[in-house]
Amino acid sequence: MKIGILGTGDVGQALGSGLLSLGHEVKMGSREAGNEKARTWVAKMGGKASQGTFAEAAAFADLAVLATLWSGTENVLGLADARNLAGKVVIDATNPLVFTPNAPPSLALGHNDSGGEQVQRWLPQSRVVKCFNIVGHAHMVHPDFPGGPPDMFLCGNDTEAKKTVTEICRALGWPVIDIGGIEGARLLEPICILWVLYGVQHGTWNHAFKLLRK
Repeated sequence: MKIGILGTGDVGQALGSGLLSLGHEVKMGSREAGNEKARTWVAKMGGKASQGTFAEAAAFADLAVLATLWSGTENVLGLADARNLAGKVVIDATNPLVFTPNAPPSLALGHNDSGGEQVQRWLPQSRVVKCFNIVGHAHMVHPDFPGGPPDMFLCGNDTEAKKTVTEICRALGWPVIDIGGIEGARLLEPICILWVLYGVQHGTWNHAFKLLRK
């Protein structure tokens, strides 16, 4: 599969590297072709890794991963051009967080809306699946925890799109829990804040979530 990564930060690089390890072709998109972070990543990964603009990555992709800071997400999708993503699965790994000095992060959207729903509105012809937003980038690929693998929660309106993303998650070492339509992002995005608050309180970022069943 051809994967387009929209974003050159830690999340985009982690998921891009993981997807390359599964044998996919991955193009990392940025505002300008030749972006230094993207160029360095491609040189490191080699093989099936490439780089380009957001629009080039979106057009290249069979499936795209949105891995941007929330403050730049709308602009990035504008540069990518929704037409390049029409009909395609888009994994939304973003979190609509607002950062204030000396205060915990808060939601830019919630609890009657969500970033996932907003991304779906910005990409009305795409099949958006909220996923990979509840854990840090260091554990997005083959998470290794003493209590066994944590769970990845996802949501979206398209059943087949969620099946595709579920297969990707499982290949990356994640059991998957589907919580329904894209409005489920109203629940998943606050989990990111819980993840951050635990990290701040305990001085560690090596944690994730698991649903226990009986």
